[in-house]
Amino acid sequence: MSMTVDIEALQVGMFVHLDLGWWAHPFALSSFLVTTPDQVQTIRGLGLKKLRWSPEKSHLPAAQDPEHTTLTGDMPSAGSASSVTGDNAAPAGDTPPPHDAETAAAQAAAHPATDDAANEATGGGADQPPAAAAAAASPLAPLRSALAEQNAAQRLCEKQYGEAGRAWHEAQRQVPKAPAQARQVTEALTRALLDKLMVDREMCVRVISDAGGDRASGHALNVTVISLLMARVFGFGADDMLDLGVGALLHDVGKLDLPDRVHSTDLVLSQAEQAAYREHVTHGLVHARRMGLSDGAQLVVAQHHEMADGSGFPARLNLDRMAIGARIVSLVNRYDNLCNPAKVANSLTPHEALSLIFAQSRDKFDATMLNAFIRMMGVYPPGSVVQLTDDRYASVISCNSSRPLKPRVMVCDTKVPVEEALLLNLDGQADLGIRRSLKPTQLPAAARDYLSPRQRMVYFFEPVAADLANTGDAMEALAA
Repeated sequence: MSMTVDIEALQVGMFVHLDLGWWAHPFALSSFLVTTPDQVQTIRGLGLKKLRWSPEKSHLPAAQDPEHTTLTGDMPSAGSASSVTGDNAAPAGDTPPPHDAETAAAQAAAHPATDDAANEATGGGADQPPAAAAAAASPLAPLRSALAEQNAAQRLCEKQYGEAGRAWHEAQRQVPKAPAQARQVTEALTRALLDKLMVDREMCVRVISDAGGDRASGHALNVTVISLLMARVFGFGADDMLDLGVGALLHDVGKLDLPDRVHSTDLVLSQAEQAAYREHVTHGLVHARRMGLSDGAQLVVAQHHEMADGSGFPARLNLDRMAIGARIVSLVNRYDNLCNPAKVANSLTPHEALSLIFAQSRDKFDATMLNAFIRMMGVYPPGSVVQLTDDRYASVISCNSSRPLKPRVMVCDTKVPVEEALLLNLDGQADLGIRRSLKPTQLPAAARDYLSPRQRMVYFFEPVAADLANTGDAMEALAA
């Protein structure tokens, strides 16, 4: 059962529910246990007057100060400053409006409602009926709990991805007529992504459902999410992270000035069309200046097609003349274009794309960046379809950067409904690994139906416990 309390009564040990959209707070989840005084101050700074919390999930001392007796669920006296109401009561005050950039981004998100996925993951809501209590005592309870948390985490990830995509489209819409507003929306989106990235000690990449998205926003977000994760590996400061994120989100903004047909070199283009395609970098830089982007963000837009060996465009810069942020985006942009080309039939599997870059294009990218990219994404990046050493088939859901050959997978087991399939962390399986990567067409029909390989790789990040050590086996596997 959840209750509401005055914001000043918030304290460490309370399990809180932030009834705000993803944009409005910096925490990875909207429902969580408050563990530090810094979190208390951050929540109080959100502008809420009332806060919803769950006493049964909280870890408070048995004896509370009389001033806060309502925190244990007791009925307060009339006029108490810590009055508590039931779930259906509305907060006494509204959240004050955020600054302009946050407002624009929030308007771009169509569903800034409470985070039901997080509540479901933790079992929040009404008291458990007897049947539910009996189910909780079942030997299968841990399995059900793990499955519920897994599904809730997936829904949360997809919800946040959808909100980010809507904000990106809003920024693109504003570029021609309101460039300053487009910059504000993009900066707000980048800050929201960075807030999630910085709250959790470690995050990693996972593949999620396409959810009806489009290639343009998917490409921009894929490049941005992976680039920001790499930037954190290299210890970028806050300002450089913001520049990188804004530049990555807007790296293809110049394509707004091009016909749809020449948005990608994946299609057969005439020489004139190829020349027009290359002009999107110049157009993008014009837009970047109109928007008032920082110098660092402008460099990402201007150099995202340059190559370390000087074979890129438009300026044929070599590695020494490329900005460090542009080196990252150039690599990630190439990887995503191989996995998600305009013509789906030309797409490579994530493993194929990574192997192709490593085997044939190493000279085109910063070697340090490429090694970090392989460590972070794993030898079998999310979205790969694989055969395990026990001959079962599986799809890679998220990478394990500390063990690149041991990702988290969903195993094909037709005896288990696909919606009840628990993900298997190969890092905990000493005698089980990956034998080979497969194309979806190489799967038996039953396995293909069960695993439903994605035509487009859509990436977002999720909190995990990971580091980037012990990766020598990654280099050996790709070189083999």
